[in-house]
Amino acid sequence: MSLDVAAVRADFPVLARRARGGHPLVYLDSGATAQKPLAVLDAERDFYLRHNAAAHRGAHLLSEEATDAYEGARARVAAFIGADPGEIVFTRNATEAANLIAYSVGNAATSGPSGGRPAGPAAERLAVGPGDEILVTELEHHANLVPWQQLCLRAGARLRWFPVTAEGRVDLSGIGALVTERTKVVAVTGQSNVTGAMPPVAAIAAAAHAAGALAVVDGAQLVPHHSVSVRETGADLLFFSSHKMLGPTGIGVLWGRREVLEALPPFITGGSVIEVVRMEGSTFLPPPQRFEAGVPAAAQAVGLAAACDYLDAVGLDAIAEHERALTERALEALTAIPGVRVLGPLTTERRGGAVSFTVDGVHPHDVGQVLDELGIAVRTGHHCAWPLHRALGVQASTRASFYLYNTAEEVDALADGIRTAQKFFGAG
Repeated sequence: MSLDVAAVRADFPVLARRARGGHPLVYLDSGATAQKPLAVLDAERDFYLRHNAAAHRGAHLLSEEATDAYEGARARVAAFIGADPGEIVFTRNATEAANLIAYSVGNAATSGPSGGRPAGPAAERLAVGPGDEILVTELEHHANLVPWQQLCLRAGARLRWFPVTAEGRVDLSGIGALVTERTKVVAVTGQSNVTGAMPPVAAIAAAAHAAGALAVVDGAQLVPHHSVSVRETGADLLFFSSHKMLGPTGIGVLWGRREVLEALPPFITGGSVIEVVRMEGSTFLPPPQRFEAGVPAAAQAVGLAAACDYLDAVGLDAIAEHERALTERALEALTAIPGVRVLGPLTTERRGGAVSFTVDGVHPHDVGQVLDELGIAVRTGHHCAWPLHRALGVQASTRASFYLYNTAEEVDALADGIRTAQKFFGAG
């Protein structure tokens, strides 16, 4: 199944606009946030026009319709990743989902999943305390690193990590020494937002489970670009963002195995999460409601469901193959330019469409500025992955990231833009 890029691009009005200097817009920053198709914009607008009310907050017609739309979106997202609706928790974004996991795991033994009730054996098994270890990788986005650092500080646990190889992949050669009886959590990205590397998450999850540890996967860069079945990942918990997969900002997704979610206490408390409230204390609802305090982001959930429909209609396998071809073209073009270093694998094997690079003699911000003057939107900096950049021997990089609406001609424009930057700064 091939991808009709021209038909896809017609669904994204923003791609037809002009950038600086009247140049055509070349949007190569989908790793930060993806553009939105008309179907998603229309779904959100229709909700506000016809059904707007507080979901789960009333018995009147609009509230019932909002509730149905919200819960329908939960079921649609569940189907998109091969899960059950009761295992889907809506959050503000992937970062909040990661913090929810770290906070709830850290408080599993002391808080108990239902508030006033004692923590059971499952919660005590998940809890992190003094002497325990949490294992991550040097590939991680700060969202899947800093929350674990903070948990270790609170709990008196120790943070350990898999190093990266010279080509920006996870080095699993020491897995036997790193995953031990002290390991309580193993958290790993499904796809690096810098090097594009895709670790073998199922094998890592299996090693975690063999040690009795929890397996957590950051799917923010994985789910938008590949067909994902959460069962096949081996994960216990997996999270991702709507806005990176054509959906609205302001909503993310946490999937968890039901027995794991049931053992965890709530992260944010207030309305919607409660079972019984008395002045002396409160108890909490089962998942997923236990983790969704406050008025739900129903319009955003509806938009996310529409994004799932759109991606499935285009075909995740076709999208993945299209991105693979673009990435291969970019790797060939950029490595052919003297003075350009690509961070990460130089082949498309187990690699996604994030291509980060440095240019000798030109700061990444300067490269980005020149590209912007040519209408090419890229990301510059450490991409919320500062430790990874240090491990690769650089402080920052320029990143181009591809999606279903990008073209081969845009990849060529990127390469030409890099050469223009080299000439401008006398580095070419």
